[in-house]
Amino acid sequence: MYLIKGTEVAEKVLEECKRDIAELAAQGRRPGLAVVLIGDDPASRAYVRSKDRKCRELGLHSVKLELPATTTQAELLDEIAKLNSDPVIHGILVQSPPPKHIDEAAIVRAIDPRKDVDGFHPVNVAKLALEDPTGFVPCTPLGCQRLLLEAGVETSGANVVVLGRSMIVGKPMALLLMAKGRGGDATVTVAHSRTKNLVEVTRRADIIIAAIGRPHFLKADMVREGVVVIDVGINRVDDPANDKGYKLVGDVAFDEVAPKCRAITPVPGGVGPMTIAMLMANTVKACRMIKGKAS
Repeated sequence: MYLIKGTEVAEKVLEECKRDIAELAAQGRRPGLAVVLIGDDPASRAYVRSKDRKCRELGLHSVKLELPATTTQAELLDEIAKLNSDPVIHGILVQSPPPKHIDEAAIVRAIDPRKDVDGFHPVNVAKLALEDPTGFVPCTPLGCQRLLLEAGVETSGANVVVLGRSMIVGKPMALLLMAKGRGGDATVTVAHSRTKNLVEVTRRADIIIAAIGRPHFLKADMVREGVVVIDVGINRVDDPANDKGYKLVGDVAFDEVAPKCRAITPVPGGVGPMTIAMLMANTVKACRMIKGKAS
């Protein structure tokens, strides 16, 4: 069993970003990322801090816009409009989930698609479906594809099952794997809570992408020998033995599934580090595509 270490692949992606950033700097340009946080959710705040820290480590221009939970829809849209027109900002990300009174879909649509480094704007979703390389792909599925490539997993002609149909992971993941070319050309089945005979579906898979949001959902009896498993899930479960009182686990019952796998990602240390790395890569790409001024 080969353990696909996301931490190592993420470092490789970040090294590529550093080289690209140095090239842009020689042209007098610097990628800029703005992360918008509404409210004080601890998990979101920690995630925003990690993005800001990674930007600064790489030498990106980083803006961390923290707004109170009472921020109105109109006020948030006004802030996004300012970022859209700011020439030193190439990527805009609004941390999810926002407070309940905020229409998240409307916020996503308000972001300039050329700066939508999350890849959620309808224009970028369409570009992904059309296999248009000028679009932005959501960071987590893009990271999953990179993990498969780095592990030498052949996707062409492979039977892939994607567990989960969200717009954040499941749907874009399926589109990526179906696309023509390296890292694609797969036969993809998207399974979800309404899928009948799910065990039969997953046992036929050469590759399984688990993104269903349920801890230890994928069991040993659901996979065949020699399968490759990418575990996207990050779930908190109670663990009295841990100082924090909880531990992080994936959507895969790792201990029982791993012995049957040709390759598998761990949680933590698998897909998680790739999400931030691909966000940095998308921001660099946006800078290349937008003729902005140096900050």
